[in-house]
Order: sequence, then structure tokens, then C-alpha cells
Amino acid sequence: MSIPTRQDIKISSSVSIVLKQDQKSGKLTKGIVQKILTSSNIHPHGIKVMLENGNVGRVQKLE
Repeated sequence: MSIPTRQDIKISSSVSIVLKQDQKSGKLTKGIVQKILTSSNIHPHGIKVMLENGNVGRVQKLE
């Protein structure tokens, strides 16, 4: 499974992210993208986004 690039992720996309505190366990959190925080097109750990509920994490997959 490849990690989505910045061009794959749009505002209001439904995504699964890994939160900072969940990086070791790999637990995913689902939500809707409010803001894209990573400026580069790719990142080895995923593009960092802010969800509508305020959670910040790196996108692992699109829903």
C-alpha cells in the first residue's frame, strides 16, 4: 500500500491519519481534511494534515 501524495489529498477528503502519539502502534484515525500542512508533494511518512475536529497527523490512506 503506497502512501498518498499531496496531489491526491484535497480539502474535505475523507482520510485515515496516524496521530503523533499513535506512531508506534500505527493506530489510524479517520476524519475529513480541513487543512494540508505539508508543502512538499511527497513525504516518506505521509502528508501532514489537520482534520475538521482539530487532530493533526500524517495521511496513511484515502477513504
